[in-house]
Amino acid sequence: MKQAKKAASGSKEDTAVTTTVETAVIAEEEDADTKDANLEAAGTTATGKKRQRTLMDMFGGTVTTTSTSSRSAKKAKLENEPGVEDSFSVSAYETELSDEERDLLALECETMGKSCRVRVVIIGQDPYHGPGQAHGLSFSVPQGITIPPSLRNIYKEIKAEYPEFTAPAHGNLTSWAENGVLLLNTCLTVKAGAAGSHSNRGWETFTDKIVDVVDKYGGTDLSTNSTDHTRGIVFLAWGAWAAKRVTKVDKVRPSRLLISAKATIHRYRLQKKHLILRSAHPSPFSARNGFFGNGHFKKANDWLVEKYGPDARVNWCNL
Repeated sequence: MKQAKKAASGSKEDTAVTTTVETAVIAEEEDADTKDANLEAAGTTATGKKRQRTLMDMFGGTVTTTSTSSRSAKKAKLENEPGVEDSFSVSAYETELSDEERDLLALECETMGKSCRVRVVIIGQDPYHGPGQAHGLSFSVPQGITIPPSLRNIYKEIKAEYPEFTAPAHGNLTSWAENGVLLLNTCLTVKAGAAGSHSNRGWETFTDKIVDVVDKYGGTDLSTNSTDHTRGIVFLAWGAWAAKRVTKVDKVRPSRLLISAKATIHRYRLQKKHLILRSAHPSPFSARNGFFGNGHFKKANDWLVEKYGPDARVNWCNL
């Protein structure tokens, strides 16, 4: 009997010890997880070495830890709230960026701030890779830099569509940007002297997000009567790289028509939101395969005028 009680007592002690050890292990693991999360947020590893940042780290803002259920709830709340799409704030977005990110994305944030006035998007490949050529706008070069062959071909096409156009002695397209034309490269950096050297390194994901923003908000301010189904802009996609960027926005969207009779009847018809114009790239290697004669500049203006009125056209000749 005594031996049984002693065995039972020993069993209880063993259980207590085991429970204590398990509790200690769990606490230690939780503490380790917390430390790992803090290290990740600080951008370091357990050895104290600086962790190499990825492109997505640079554009992701400050790292925070949030439970999955909390994130899902917030996402559901945002998606269900009326008017959320119209309340996008670039200034609020910029406050989430670090000083380094804000400096690197200054031009992009400025462009996003004007996204409601964007009427045409011209998508290029990557920046010119020669000295002093790139300055943030696709196909454009600063004043004083020799006009690249691709841009000379663009000028030739404008001349064919608008005979009154006189090609300028420079290649700066800033006036287009100020007139609502988003000149966006697929990749925003390139190795000197090596075209396409930074493709498939993350820039395409970032560029797609910019296109998504323009897809949602582009054209909002082009008409005083603009609503969800009257928004829309023109995408000029020259070459294979650009064509890939517009595959998601070239889609059919519902447009509601109000028909008045004895009773109000709501009927839906399918209508494309944007005008997507594709052709070969203006590069000397491909311009004769479909870029010359594509009529894109005139087609873009004809569509904008029909949709929003004469004030929506782009003055392509103003350079």
